[in-house]
Amino acid sequence: MAERYLVVSATAAEAAHVPADLPLVITGLGKTAAAATTARTLASYDDLAGLTVLNIGTAGALRPGLTGLFEPGTVLNHDISADLVRALGYDPQERLDVGESDVVLATGDVFVTDPAVRDALAERAHLVDMEGYAVAWAAREAGVPVRLVKHVSDAADESALDWTAMVEASALALGEWLRANV
Repeated sequence: MAERYLVVSATAAEAAHVPADLPLVITGLGKTAAAATTARTLASYDDLAGLTVLNIGTAGALRPGLTGLFEPGTVLNHDISADLVRALGYDPQERLDVGESDVVLATGDVFVTDPAVRDALAERAHLVDMEGYAVAWAAREAGVPVRLVKHVSDAADESALDWTAMVEASALALGEWLRANV
């Protein structure tokens, strides 16, 4: 069976250069919107065989010198109280392996601009976004493989507040990646 793709992006701005022949869904910002929209879209398929979800988008660099495109191999749900949930006897599933790369993406609903928050996250991850974990979780629940492709748009500091001015460069790079790899 030929491989099929579903491109998932949080915003139309990030997906501005997705090739027109690829199925695309825009989720909206944050984990709840990303998980719900991805799950609803996957549930609408009659047959998921051969389908791969490609979550594209921007990310903040948590460590100096990280620029360009990355395909994380692990994604963390960074703003869940995982230790407390575990202490209550439940598995918070806060870490999902999605590929071979050593790059770790932290996902949370907090827009990281504070240097202290960034530095704490940098101890566990390379990049930060607001949807990757949720898309990966929804795809895993549907039994569909997922790839996360993130372009660094900022340094997860006050420069993140100027995301709208930087998203076009990321969208161009993501579109080029899709044309070369899909």
